[in-house]
Amino acid sequence: MRFDVVTIFPGMFGQVFEQGVVGRGIERGLLELHAHDLRDYTHDRHRQVDDMPFGGGPGMVMKPEPVIEAVEAIRAQNGGPVVLLEPWGEPLNQELAGSLAKEPGLIIVCGRYEGIDDRVRTALDAREISIGDYVLSGGEIPAMVLIDAVSRLVPGVVGDPESLTQDSFSGELSGWPQFTRPAEYRGMAVPDVLLSGDHARIRQWRRQQAAQRRISYTKELRKT
Repeated sequence: MRFDVVTIFPGMFGQVFEQGVVGRGIERGLLELHAHDLRDYTHDRHRQVDDMPFGGGPGMVMKPEPVIEAVEAIRAQNGGPVVLLEPWGEPLNQELAGSLAKEPGLIIVCGRYEGIDDRVRTALDAREISIGDYVLSGGEIPAMVLIDAVSRLVPGVVGDPESLTQDSFSGELSGWPQFTRPAEYRGMAVPDVLLSGDHARIRQWRRQQAAQRRISYTKELRKT
Protein backbone atom coordinates (compact mmCIF):
# COMPACT_ATOMS: atom_id res chain seq x y z
CA MET A 1 0.00 0.00 0.00
CA ARG A 2 1.24 3.46 -0.88
CA PHE A 3 0.87 6.58 1.28
CA ASP A 4 1.52 10.01 -0.21
CA VAL A 5 1.49 12.92 2.23
CA VAL A 6 1.24 16.54 1.12
CA THR A 7 2.69 18.84 3.79
CA ILE A 8 4.78 21.94 4.36
CA PHE A 9 6.88 19.89 6.80
CA PRO A 10 7.92 16.72 4.92
CA GLY A 11 10.87 16.20 7.25
CA MET A 12 8.51 15.31 10.09
CA PHE A 13 7.75 11.93 8.54
CA GLY A 14 11.26 10.50 8.15
CA GLN A 15 12.32 9.21 11.55
CA VAL A 16 8.79 8.46 12.75
CA PHE A 17 8.39 5.54 10.37
CA GLU A 18 11.96 4.29 10.21
CA GLN A 19 11.27 1.90 13.10
CA GLY A 20 8.45 -0.23 14.44
CA VAL A 21 5.73 -2.03 12.52
CA VAL A 22 5.44 0.55 9.73
CA GLY A 23 9.21 0.70 9.31
CA ARG A 24 9.39 -3.08 8.91
CA GLY A 25 6.51 -2.96 6.43
CA ILE A 26 8.42 -0.43 4.35
CA GLU A 27 11.63 -2.50 4.52
CA ARG A 28 9.77 -5.58 3.30
CA GLY A 29 8.19 -3.73 0.39
CA LEU A 30 4.64 -4.00 1.74
CA LEU A 31 4.29 -0.27 2.33
CA GLU A 32 5.50 2.88 0.61
CA LEU A 33 5.61 6.31 2.23
CA HIS A 34 6.29 9.50 0.28
CA ALA A 35 6.18 12.97 1.87
CA HIS A 36 5.79 15.82 -0.64
CA ASP A 37 6.69 19.43 0.08
CA LEU A 38 3.64 21.53 -0.78
CA ARG A 39 5.88 24.50 -1.52
CA ASP A 40 7.27 22.64 -4.54
CA TYR A 41 3.91 23.22 -6.21
CA THR A 42 3.79 27.02 -5.81
CA HIS A 43 4.51 29.44 -8.65
CA ASP A 44 5.83 32.54 -6.91
CA ARG A 45 9.32 33.34 -5.68
CA HIS A 46 8.13 33.39 -2.06
CA ARG A 47 6.67 29.86 -2.40
CA GLN A 48 3.50 31.07 -0.70
CA VAL A 49 0.98 28.39 0.30
CA ASP A 50 -1.43 30.58 2.31
CA ASP A 51 -3.33 33.85 2.07
CA MET A 52 -5.85 35.96 4.03
CA PRO A 53 -9.40 34.58 4.30
CA PHE A 54 -12.20 36.13 2.28
CA GLY A 55 -14.75 37.67 4.63
CA GLY A 56 -12.11 38.60 7.18
CA GLY A 57 -11.09 36.89 10.36
CA PRO A 58 -7.86 35.87 12.07
CA GLY A 59 -5.10 33.77 10.62
CA MET A 60 -4.40 32.52 7.12
CA VAL A 61 -5.99 29.92 4.84
CA MET A 62 -4.13 27.42 2.67
CA LYS A 63 -4.45 28.28 -1.02
CA PRO A 64 -6.22 25.84 -3.37
CA GLU A 65 -3.79 25.96 -6.33
CA PRO A 66 -0.71 24.26 -4.82
CA VAL A 67 -2.75 21.62 -3.00
CA ILE A 68 -4.80 20.65 -6.05
CA GLU A 69 -1.78 20.64 -8.36
CA ALA A 70 0.23 18.53 -5.90
CA VAL A 71 -2.51 15.92 -5.66
CA GLU A 72 -3.02 15.87 -9.43
CA ALA A 73 0.68 15.12 -9.89
CA ILE A 74 0.66 12.40 -7.23
CA ARG A 75 -2.37 10.67 -8.74
CA ALA A 76 -0.17 9.39 -11.55
CA GLN A 77 1.40 7.01 -9.00
CA ASN A 78 -1.37 6.63 -6.43
CA GLY A 79 -4.96 5.78 -7.35
CA GLY A 80 -6.26 5.82 -3.81
CA PRO A 81 -8.68 8.33 -2.26
CA VAL A 82 -7.67 11.80 -1.09
CA VAL A 83 -7.98 12.40 2.65
CA LEU A 84 -8.20 15.74 4.43
CA LEU A 85 -7.58 15.67 8.19
CA GLU A 86 -10.38 17.86 9.54
CA PRO A 87 -11.91 18.16 13.04
CA TRP A 88 -15.45 17.77 11.67
CA GLY A 89 -14.56 14.73 9.57
CA GLU A 90 -15.61 11.10 9.91
CA PRO A 91 -14.19 9.77 13.22
CA LEU A 92 -11.26 7.42 12.75
CA ASN A 93 -11.97 4.02 14.29
CA GLN A 94 -10.85 0.46 13.72
CA GLU A 95 -13.61 -0.26 11.23
CA LEU A 96 -12.70 2.76 9.13
CA ALA A 97 -8.99 1.86 9.30
CA GLY A 98 -9.82 -1.63 8.04
CA SER A 99 -11.82 -0.21 5.15
CA LEU A 100 -9.00 2.15 4.15
CA ALA A 101 -6.47 -0.69 4.33
CA LYS A 102 -8.22 -2.27 1.35
CA GLU A 103 -7.45 0.73 -0.84
CA PRO A 104 -4.41 0.69 -3.16
CA GLY A 105 -3.17 3.79 -1.39
CA LEU A 106 -4.04 7.05 0.32
CA ILE A 107 -3.17 10.63 -0.58
CA ILE A 108 -3.22 12.59 2.68
CA VAL A 109 -3.27 16.39 2.74
CA CYS A 110 -2.05 18.04 5.94
CA GLY A 111 -3.69 21.35 6.72
CA ARG A 112 -2.18 24.23 8.67
CA TYR A 113 -3.17 27.73 9.82
CA GLU A 114 -6.96 28.28 9.82
CA GLY A 115 -7.60 25.45 7.37
CA ILE A 116 -7.68 24.66 3.66
CA ASP A 117 -9.68 26.51 1.00
CA ASP A 118 -12.88 24.46 0.72
CA ARG A 119 -12.58 24.27 -3.05
CA VAL A 120 -9.87 21.65 -2.47
CA ARG A 121 -12.43 19.29 -0.95
CA THR A 122 -14.80 19.85 -3.84
CA ALA A 123 -12.26 19.62 -6.66
CA LEU A 124 -10.56 16.49 -5.33
CA ASP A 125 -13.70 14.76 -4.01
CA ALA A 126 -11.75 14.40 -0.79
CA ARG A 127 -12.74 12.33 2.21
CA GLU A 128 -12.62 14.18 5.54
CA ILE A 129 -11.41 12.26 8.59
CA SER A 130 -10.94 13.31 12.22
CA ILE A 131 -8.77 11.62 14.86
CA GLY A 132 -10.53 13.29 17.79
CA ASP A 133 -12.27 16.31 19.26
CA TYR A 134 -9.27 18.47 20.10
CA VAL A 135 -7.07 21.04 18.40
CA LEU A 136 -3.59 20.37 17.00
CA SER A 137 -1.20 22.72 15.22
CA GLY A 138 -1.54 20.94 11.89
CA GLY A 139 -2.46 17.76 10.06
CA GLU A 140 0.93 16.06 10.26
CA ILE A 141 0.41 14.22 13.55
CA PRO A 142 -3.13 13.11 12.58
CA ALA A 143 -1.65 11.86 9.28
CA MET A 144 0.88 9.78 11.21
CA VAL A 145 -1.90 8.32 13.36
CA LEU A 146 -3.91 7.43 10.27
CA ILE A 147 -0.93 5.85 8.51
CA ASP A 148 -0.04 3.74 11.55
CA ALA A 149 -3.61 2.56 12.14
CA VAL A 150 -4.15 1.62 8.49
CA SER A 151 -0.70 0.10 7.91
CA ARG A 152 -1.12 -2.48 10.66
CA LEU A 153 -4.13 -3.89 8.80
CA VAL A 154 -2.38 -4.27 5.43
CA PRO A 155 -1.86 -8.03 4.94
CA GLY A 156 1.62 -9.17 5.96
CA VAL A 157 2.65 -5.99 7.79
CA VAL A 158 2.02 -7.43 11.26
CA GLY A 159 4.01 -10.62 11.72
CA ASP A 160 1.30 -12.62 13.50
CA PRO A 161 -2.08 -12.03 11.82
CA GLU A 162 -3.88 -13.61 14.78
CA SER A 163 -2.76 -10.73 16.99
CA LEU A 164 -4.88 -8.38 14.89
CA THR A 165 -8.03 -10.25 15.83
CA GLN A 166 -7.23 -9.63 19.50
CA ASP A 167 -6.54 -5.91 19.11
CA SER A 168 -8.70 -3.47 21.01
CA PHE A 169 -11.76 -2.39 19.01
CA SER A 170 -11.28 -5.19 16.45
CA GLY A 171 -14.57 -6.68 17.58
CA GLU A 172 -17.18 -5.92 20.20
CA LEU A 173 -14.62 -5.97 23.02
CA SER A 174 -11.83 -3.58 23.96
CA GLY A 175 -8.98 -5.79 25.13
CA TRP A 176 -8.23 -7.36 28.50
CA PRO A 177 -5.55 -6.86 31.19
CA GLN A 178 -2.21 -8.40 30.26
CA PHE A 179 0.50 -9.73 32.61
CA THR A 180 3.98 -11.24 32.30
CA ARG A 181 6.82 -12.35 34.60
CA PRO A 182 7.35 -12.02 37.52
CA ALA A 183 4.18 -13.57 38.89
CA GLU A 184 4.36 -11.21 41.86
CA TYR A 185 5.87 -7.74 42.05
CA ARG A 186 5.75 -5.42 45.07
CA GLY A 187 2.84 -7.34 46.51
CA MET A 188 0.86 -7.25 43.26
CA ALA A 189 0.09 -10.77 42.04
CA VAL A 190 -0.97 -12.02 38.63
CA PRO A 191 -4.57 -13.37 38.76
CA ASP A 192 -4.56 -17.06 39.62
CA VAL A 193 -6.65 -17.99 36.60
CA LEU A 194 -3.82 -16.94 34.26
CA LEU A 195 -1.45 -19.31 36.05
CA SER A 196 -3.90 -22.23 36.07
CA GLY A 197 -3.18 -23.61 32.62
CA ASP A 198 -6.93 -23.97 32.11
CA HIS A 199 -7.35 -22.33 28.70
CA ALA A 200 -11.15 -22.43 28.76
CA ARG A 201 -11.23 -20.55 32.06
CA ILE A 202 -8.59 -18.11 30.80
CA ARG A 203 -10.64 -17.34 27.68
CA GLN A 204 -13.75 -16.82 29.80
CA TRP A 205 -11.87 -14.54 32.23
CA ARG A 206 -10.44 -12.49 29.38
CA ARG A 207 -13.85 -12.03 27.76
CA GLN A 208 -15.34 -10.94 31.08
CA GLN A 209 -12.55 -8.43 31.64
CA ALA A 210 -12.81 -7.10 28.10
CA ALA A 211 -16.58 -6.74 28.40
CA GLN A 212 -16.15 -4.80 31.64
CA ARG A 213 -13.65 -2.47 29.98
CA ARG A 214 -16.04 -1.94 27.09
CA ILE A 215 -18.85 -1.04 29.50
CA SER A 216 -16.59 1.45 31.28
CA TYR A 217 -15.46 2.93 27.96
CA THR A 218 -19.07 3.32 26.78
CA LYS A 219 -20.08 5.02 30.04
CA GLU A 220 -17.26 7.54 29.62
CA LEU A 221 -18.36 8.27 26.07
CA ARG A 222 -21.91 8.93 27.26
CA LYS A 223 -20.62 11.44 29.81
CA THR A 224 -19.06 13.46 27.01
